[in-house]
Amino acid sequence: MARKNLIEISSSTSARPEPVAPRDNRPIAGFVPQARNPAPVGGITKTLGNITEKVERANDLERQLAKGQIVVDIEPGLVDASFVEDRLEIDAVQLNELVEQIREHGQQVPILVRPHPQVKGRYQVAYGHRRLAAVKKLGIRVRAVVRELTDDQLVVSQGQENSARTNLSYIERALFALRLEQRGFTRDIIMAALGVDKAALSKMLIVTRQVPITLITAIGAAPEIGRRRWLELGERLESVEPELVLAELSADNSGHLSSDERFHRVLALASRRPAVTKAPSVNAQISGVPVQFKKTASSATFVFDNKAAPGFDQFVQERLGSLFAEFQQNKGA
Repeated sequence: MARKNLIEISSSTSARPEPVAPRDNRPIAGFVPQARNPAPVGGITKTLGNITEKVERANDLERQLAKGQIVVDIEPGLVDASFVEDRLEIDAVQLNELVEQIREHGQQVPILVRPHPQVKGRYQVAYGHRRLAAVKKLGIRVRAVVRELTDDQLVVSQGQENSARTNLSYIERALFALRLEQRGFTRDIIMAALGVDKAALSKMLIVTRQVPITLITAIGAAPEIGRRRWLELGERLESVEPELVLAELSADNSGHLSSDERFHRVLALASRRPAVTKAPSVNAQISGVPVQFKKTASSATFVFDNKAAPGFDQFVQERLGSLFAEFQQNKGA
């Protein structure tokens, strides 16, 4: 009968019996029965697996850091400003509002920095200067993305982010363009940073050349003043002395005015002042010398005829120092 039952149990048509629980489920020497874990893992295998996993996570972290995909916390004192300024000033009211937002909700948007190209262990901001200023006031670490950036990449990131997020005023964008040009950046890089075409960039640079930087600084960011009004001011200043306008603005004690109000005040002063009468220029040919002399009220220019006397300009240039010394000596006498 026992043999018959064995045959019946092995039959494919017979129901399988319920598995019998082992008498002792406690692991022995790290062994766990198959019923509980179908893949036996020894202590050494576990350790090796954990080490491998940690190494892979560390490598992945390094790759993400290299690509600037990881947000890290940095001491604000280790972060320097960008090498190109893009703001005339940080509005105190707006900064205090940002401080309260971060105090209540934390820093939601990280800043972008790069390892400082000259100082090991420090960083340089691409964008996020206001957020950096806010966390400094709070005395907390700044959340930042660290990315390797060339100078070109930094200024493009800085310009594009500021244009999209912080709404720089027209004159601040124009000054940013001028500073980039003065540092030798190409027009293509400047246009990419500001998101403008050649014509718009040209007008920005015209404004910064017509309106002296000292006067722009005295006016401020003027967030409500656009291109047309700045170009208008530049044209008005061509026929007046900007220094006199600046002096009148300072005499008016205009510090209590908003930046937009100071702009309108300067425009009114430039419109009210009489145009400067410029003395006609004098053009003359120096007798017997292949040099033309041009003189205005504020400057004098010698134009050498290199066809008639090649090398004469260089000859005179080399002797300008001794000529000036002689002039000073005769003037003192």
